[in-house]
Amino acid sequence: MNGLFIGLSTLDLIYLANSPPENNQKLVALDYTIAAGGPATNAAVTFNHLGNTATILAVVGSHPMTQLIHSDLENCIVNPNHQINLIDLEPKNQNPPPVSSIIVTKTTGERAVISINAVNNSVNKQAIPADVIESIEFFDIVLIDGHQIEVGCEIAKLAKSKNIPVVLDAGSWKPGFEKILPFVDYAICSANFYPPNCYTSEEVFTYLSKIKIPHIAITHGENPIEYLIPDFSSNSSDLGIRSFINVPNIQPVDTLGAGDIFHGAFCHYILREDFPEALSLSAEIAAYSCQFFGTRRWMLNPR
Repeated sequence: MNGLFIGLSTLDLIYLANSPPENNQKLVALDYTIAAGGPATNAAVTFNHLGNTATILAVVGSHPMTQLIHSDLENCIVNPNHQINLIDLEPKNQNPPPVSSIIVTKTTGERAVISINAVNNSVNKQAIPADVIESIEFFDIVLIDGHQIEVGCEIAKLAKSKNIPVVLDAGSWKPGFEKILPFVDYAICSANFYPPNCYTSEEVFTYLSKIKIPHIAITHGENPIEYLIPDFSSNSSDLGIRSFINVPNIQPVDTLGAGDIFHGAFCHYILREDFPEALSLSAEIAAYSCQFFGTRRWMLNPR
């Protein structure tokens, strides 16, 4: 299967420590790793690891630091028949790529992150290469993380016209999401995703349902996933069938990227399974990844 992942690519510097630093404190890390990051990028790597070809559409540029991003993505490829293709929306950009510094607490797996998102690297739809537009029908699924709104919206429109499913990684509300939502088939939301005037899960489900998004899920970390699907057997005005999926109970080592990994796994499973089963299987992959430090080591230890 071929997936197109649109959004953010970063360089992640990840440290394992006993605790985050306090003011004016210097810490010695217990371990560290460097990897390409960002929601769309981590999702694409997971999708590829599960046996698919992934194409990332993001601003990377030509700064020397970007070689670390390219190198990591090359090293992630296990099967040469399933590639990770990085298409740069602004290849002549000489600015440093967004860099995230992350400290993971050893005892809890919780992470503290400081980063710069794609605000300073946003591009318009004219940046989309012509060959991507021309080959859109060869993709089986599209994921949009909201960090390139104009590009994401244009691709979502094209995908919709070709009946290609569109997945939205709704980590938090971003200005411009209202342009993309009408083209979304699967909205996978975090517990921190609140559209305008929404303050509860019920209000989020109602808001997205009114836009006619047929499949909606809200993740809550280690707590059960809430989801909503259409009820084709009923003519009532109810939103649909709402239920829960339990997630595996684990002792986390590192929760960094768990949501991104969940979304990449979801893109893999939804092409094979129904919505609840895809959510359940994706939760298993994400939970397993949390038992390893960093966003890559879980892939080196098959379940």
